[in-house]
Amino acid sequence: MEFLARATGVVGGAVARLRRIGTPARQAIGANPQIPQARPQGIMTLKMPVAQGWTDGRLPICAPGLRVAAFAADLDHPRWIEVLPNGDVLVAESKERPAPPRTLMDRAAQATMRRVKAIGDSANRVTLLRDADGDGVAEIRTVFVQDQNQPFGMALIGDRFFLGNTDGIVAFRYEAGATSLAGQGQGLIGFKPHGHWTRSLIASPDGARLYAGVGSLTNIADQGMEAEEGRAAIWELDIATGKARIFASGLRNAVGMAWEPVRGTLWTVVNERDGLGDETPPDYLTQVRDGGFYGWPYSYWGKVVDDRVAQDPALVARAITPDYALGGHTASLGLCWMPAGTLPGFGDGMVIGQHGSWNRARLSGYKLIFVPFADGAPSGPPRDILTGFLSDDERIAYGRPVGVAIGPDRRSLLMADDVGDVIWRVSGA
Repeated sequence: MEFLARATGVVGGAVARLRRIGTPARQAIGANPQIPQARPQGIMTLKMPVAQGWTDGRLPICAPGLRVAAFAADLDHPRWIEVLPNGDVLVAESKERPAPPRTLMDRAAQATMRRVKAIGDSANRVTLLRDADGDGVAEIRTVFVQDQNQPFGMALIGDRFFLGNTDGIVAFRYEAGATSLAGQGQGLIGFKPHGHWTRSLIASPDGARLYAGVGSLTNIADQGMEAEEGRAAIWELDIATGKARIFASGLRNAVGMAWEPVRGTLWTVVNERDGLGDETPPDYLTQVRDGGFYGWPYSYWGKVVDDRVAQDPALVARAITPDYALGGHTASLGLCWMPAGTLPGFGDGMVIGQHGSWNRARLSGYKLIFVPFADGAPSGPPRDILTGFLSDDERIAYGRPVGVAIGPDRRSLLMADDVGDVIWRVSGA
């Protein structure tokens, strides 16, 4: 396996270097991005920096006026964060456990992912962190929930705690201040595992409904649409009745979700398809419309047809163009609404944790960014909050951003770093 990973790295590096010729000079970003014409890749560009972690006192680089420090360290692949009303911080520690490989490309990709610590044995737990003295560092750590199946998204509604495992949503009874939960939870709805395995959750503002992001199994329905049934969608679960339905579809891998408070709309970040070029198509941030279809796998950025896929013209005709492009293959995963005043110098907007690319000749993402909002919509170019997760030569990843949340003090940001095994806290300098 190690030999295959090294061989893949050599071949992938050579392919990436060749494909740097003619790569776009600008990222496809904003409400009206310049998206290059598709250039289908016979051999996928596979470029992954080696996961090293933070050593010798190295830290992420902050935007001016900010500082960063570890809220908690020595975790096991922390992916997602939920802050409870009492200030406790929950962290889902989990890792992809891939399905058996079907092709040589699958084997090569999995070998590479293992080498960079992206897949492997999963801790399968949620850890509770408590900063009782308010100094910005968690001094209490307990196992909140364990023995789950690749847990990810979390939500608390009243006295019920909901957890998104890769194979479905489970619910537990919760008492304020509890540092652990009993039992395995009550199963509410099942999802197909594997592929894009994360299951993010968010409750509606009134607590009546729960939304779950369920990504596709494959890149472009490579195993047929039957295998993708119920996937590439955001689901809605009615808490009172237990009834579930697909709320929006055609979303290849919708991960983070957040409510925009001015118009009361649900927003998400979506990881788009691979194999068409460095900036084609871009990942995106978009509001989620009830019953909306967003193109996957037939088209992207609205009605731009992907001719690698057997077409459905009726679905393409109703495909919604996303609101805001985030650049190609940034792997934008984390998302939270940040009110003005949370960090000095930042107004209202969305914070996005960009895990970082692999299907590019020049890497993208690997940073924490802010998209300003006005009147319920994006209102300008993105701003960096944290950078410095990659070495200058793009060979080493010190960390990779994932989930984000507003800190318990409402004057800081928390960000999960699944390579550094750290929860970072960003605040005013």
